[in-house]
Amino acid sequence: MYRILKTEGRAKRGEFSTVHGTVQTPVFMNVGTAAAIKGAVSSEDLKELGCQIELSNTYHLHVRPGDEIIKKLGGLHKFMVWDRPILTDSGGFQVYSLASLRKIKEEGVWFNSHVDGRKIFMGPEQSMQIQSNLASTVAMAFDECPSSLAERSYVQASVDRTTRWLIRCRDELARLNELPDTINRDQMLFGINQGAIFPDIRIEHAKRIADLDLPGYSIGGLAVGEPNEVMYDILDQVVPYLPQDKPTYLMGVGTPRDILEGVSRGVDFFDCVYPTRNGRHGHLYTNRGTVRLLNARYETDESPIEEGCQCPVCRRYSRAYIRHLLKAKEMLGMRLCVMHNLYFYNNMMEEIRDAIDKGCFETYKKRKLEGMCEEAPF
Repeated sequence: MYRILKTEGRAKRGEFSTVHGTVQTPVFMNVGTAAAIKGAVSSEDLKELGCQIELSNTYHLHVRPGDEIIKKLGGLHKFMVWDRPILTDSGGFQVYSLASLRKIKEEGVWFNSHVDGRKIFMGPEQSMQIQSNLASTVAMAFDECPSSLAERSYVQASVDRTTRWLIRCRDELARLNELPDTINRDQMLFGINQGAIFPDIRIEHAKRIADLDLPGYSIGGLAVGEPNEVMYDILDQVVPYLPQDKPTYLMGVGTPRDILEGVSRGVDFFDCVYPTRNGRHGHLYTNRGTVRLLNARYETDESPIEEGCQCPVCRRYSRAYIRHLLKAKEMLGMRLCVMHNLYFYNNMMEEIRDAIDKGCFETYKKRKLEGMCEEAPF
């Protein structure tokens, strides 16, 4: 159940109630692809860092260790010792990212596993079965993510097929939720809007999937190489055609700027690997821009990553020490950097929610963007 608490322009402040707890929105989902946050960050750490909801990957968990094994062990929540909501993506993005290893047909997609090369078939029914075994809070519909460079005729055919797949996903998940051995019989399905960078295709698709009255809707196929302004324009045109009384999820986004721009256009959910991936390489987010900690100027810098930051890293460790750990390739260095970045993202989302509550989001957004230059001046 989704409830809007406050609005400012098109920005929404809401609550999303689930069987695993209530999520305050707008929210950033911390990405744990293989049931773990890369960088040696535990479930206990995530709670300290303000994470409300975690995201894991259907395809990767199907390949290793196997969704049936996870089901035997009690589901993903028990497996990774996480008692808050989990969203699992459907494996559909791998249709895009593993382009050289797959073949798309109406019934589904044949993959060659990136791990051992074995053939894997995944269609709407298989994706729902895997996600049901994982017992996530939210299951994502199986879709194809066409390239932003694809021709219009291909995109239209792909979107039509994605719509047919969505109906199959809905019907299969409804069947699975009735089975007595299903771990989470309250599992919810989010549909996915596609259409590359063709606004009219996306708008028509949004209208079609909105009629299915699903618990939530996402926008896929953006932030995959198109200019930021194109993405913002697509959001301006498409979001109004998705149900306003359901959460809207912008998949794979993004930078702090992209999140702020997405919120102002009515987006509730975000996810991205940037804070963890960049953190592991010593690229750290602050309110004054990015700190590249491997730079020599931090070699003897006793300051925290960001003065005033209340994350567990900045309260204890210096830039010099963390830089040393990264240079020495000590795992602790990556862990501390990832923890800081995740705290920055989750804390920013809390600031966004507070700003909408107070009716000053646009002022907050302007101040936040002005403060974050490309590279921090310290």
